Amino acid sequence: MMTSVEQQEITIKDIANKIVSHGFSVPAVFFLEMIKYLSFFGSQVLVFFGPLLTIFINSQSYYNFSFILEDRKNVEKLLLEIEKMEAQNKWI
Repeated sequence: MMTSVEQQEITIKDIANKIVSHGFSVPAVFFLEMIKYLSFFGSQVLVFFGPLLTIFINSQSYYNFSFILEDRKNVEKLLLEIEKMEAQNKWI
């Protein structure tokens, strides 16, 4: 399921916003740094379990996230977005 670059950017910002708003910035950054080099494998695991998991969650956002994980650069973009949003929240 191919998405455009704009859709990827929107999805990355949405995921980062949810992580920061729930207060999981530090664990998320730690976890993403840890699995950054296995992101392609993780995306394929998500695709494998997709038919079962999308019964409970929105399938479009689920597959968008799995597509984003295929590229390690997108994981780095997500990390930077989380750190940027967290820094903005510190000043508020």
